[in-house]
Amino acid sequence: MTKTLLLLANGFESYEASVFTDVLGWNLYEGDKTTELVSVGMHPQLKCTWGYSNIPNKQLDEIDLNDYDALAIPGGFEEADFYQDAFSSDFSQVIRNFDDRNKPIASICVAALALGKSGVLNNRQATTYSFPNNPRQDQLAAMGVKVIRDKSLVVDKNIVTSSSPATALDVAFWLLEQLTDSQNVKNVKARMGFK
Repeated sequence: MTKTLLLLANGFESYEASVFTDVLGWNLYEGDKTTELVSVGMHPQLKCTWGYSNIPNKQLDEIDLNDYDALAIPGGFEEADFYQDAFSSDFSQVIRNFDDRNKPIASICVAALALGKSGVLNNRQATTYSFPNNPRQDQLAAMGVKVIRDKSLVVDKNIVTSSSPATALDVAFWLLEQLTDSQNVKNVKARMGFK
């Protein structure tokens, strides 16, 4: 059984978190049954981007990071204070822990900025939110990252980054493949109705 840490910043985008819960949850019930997901936050109650509340399974100070095999991070909105948690030293320390152990790190959209802030993407390839005239890719490049601007999904060693919420399911399936294998991903996709 593998255990994935779903790291939630205050102001996270609920859809981007839900793809990890769904894909790994479908695998737990209908796939090879080896993936456990634990949501973790730095507050007892988190607000999502669109204004409703979320209670994570655990608090960051309650867990041992070495008990986890992978890290998943959804993005969020500045207007919902996402970057206050996502750019914090505690958040960065979690990211560095997983990268130091060469564990899979799956990030969606602007969650790549938290990775950039932590330093794990220094001189590595990545992407982030890419809507025209939006500053996020330039912001990521200023963090020492080699930003790939024409790809929606960028994998560099153990880390995947993506360019928008539209990529969220692709990121979640990438993570499932890292934790299991490509045939299992095909089986889970088929059970979920993907053709």
